[in-house]
Amino acid sequence: MYNSFYGLSDRPFQLTPDPRFYFDSATHRKAMAYLGYGLAQGEGFIVITGEIGAGKTTLTGQLMASVDAGRLTATRVTSTQVESDDMLRLIAQGFGIVTDSADKALILQRIESFLIDQSRMGRRSLLVVDEAQNLPVSALEELRLLSNLQARDHALLQIFLLGQPEFRERLQGLEQLRQRVIATHHLEPMHAEEVEPYIVHRLTLVGWAGNPRFTPEAFPAIYDFSGGIPRQINALLSRILLLGAIGKLSVIDTAVVSRAIADLTQDVPEPVAGPQAGAGEAVVGPVAAARIAALEARIAAQEQALKRVLALLVDWVEAAERRGEGA
Repeated sequence: MYNSFYGLSDRPFQLTPDPRFYFDSATHRKAMAYLGYGLAQGEGFIVITGEIGAGKTTLTGQLMASVDAGRLTATRVTSTQVESDDMLRLIAQGFGIVTDSADKALILQRIESFLIDQSRMGRRSLLVVDEAQNLPVSALEELRLLSNLQARDHALLQIFLLGQPEFRERLQGLEQLRQRVIATHHLEPMHAEEVEPYIVHRLTLVGWAGNPRFTPEAFPAIYDFSGGIPRQINALLSRILLLGAIGKLSVIDTAVVSRAIADLTQDVPEPVAGPQAGAGEAVVGPVAAARIAALEARIAAQEQALKRVLALLVDWVEAAERRGEGA
């Protein structure tokens, strides 16, 4: 809906990862350097971790889009807590290898033959495993064994493991796998000063010509809510632009940002008058005001609970003293 209203050619803040919208933030730039280094080595594991929505999938998509497709055969597997046999089957299917009802040994043999053929044609083979934190030890061990496959003294398969932060902790207890990791990087949230360039970058790619205009104060409010996580920013901006289109707004300020946040979180902060409000229309206040109000309410509730506990304690002490006097 907001695409047509603002004259955009596509949805700039869709939640589905899209390498077209890759933004070279400081942490993504560093991660890309590690991935490039890993590809140059042609062996072992590269581990990239980050919070949900930090941009791990978009990052690897950008990397693979930048590599010569004639020299790299790559596939991606999203793990769903599969055991070793199912992991092999998923990998084979990802590379286009027929598995039918083949047993584990035959599937492994077919994978190795495929990788050898790719190597003979001068092509590198890359496996990207997403959501690696969900993999059981048996599947991780299978991946380690696959990484050991060699031909003419060079590895046949390189593996990128993408996972949430807890995967780094799991690696510490998997010594043999950890020894095969040649580089690792944790994707941090974007810095506050990167939020505006990120938003402008994605809007520009779909033909944004300055409508709507964002006030300078809107970007810190967006950062405060999202914490610099790209997916959180995308979700919030989609709602902001939708509200903007519905209200036919040409300016996005903190009041609009707060309305979108309240809409997303089903929060109902006290409404205040906004500069873009029409007659009889209320615009919610900044997100900071809503959070402060919620915090004050929690503090008040805690104080009431504490007073009740103290009153009960006083009653208990007084009763104990009366019993002592009557003894």
